Amino acid sequence: MDDLRDLYQQLILDHNQNPQNFREMIDATSKAEGHNPLCGDEITLFLQIENEKIIDASFKGTGCAISKASASIMTTLIKDLTVNKAEILFEQFHKMITTGETNGDMGKLMVLAGVYKFPARVKCAVLSWHTMNNALHGNTELTSTEIS
Repeated sequence: MDDLRDLYQQLILDHNQNPQNFREMIDATSKAEGHNPLCGDEITLFLQIENEKIIDASFKGTGCAISKASASIMTTLIKDLTVNKAEILFEQFHKMITTGETNGDMGKLMVLAGVYKFPARVKCAVLSWHTMNNALHGNTELTSTEIS
């Protein structure tokens, strides 16, 4: 079990140090911004959507390792998904990250499965996902992990 935990920690660190899709997208059809005041995470998420399909996804921002790794993994997984399938993946991820329960194979997202045990870190992991959900629905208000 320690080997598996070490592997997961290494994957999170790898995605933090070398995030996938970490770039501004000039031709984005949807853009949303998010902020986690508790940890200081900030993200701008860019999506290119055509015919209800996510053609490209990228992000820019600063944050802790969990926040950046979550955004990196998310952008790789939602490319080529329909908007509907991305919404389903959002729901599955949200359930896993808040309760530890999974519905089927969560693939690369399993590296974040243990985060639910640390409530302050849950907000770091979900920031990019809530920002994506807002981008999918054209909500341009700042996504925040804190209720105002």
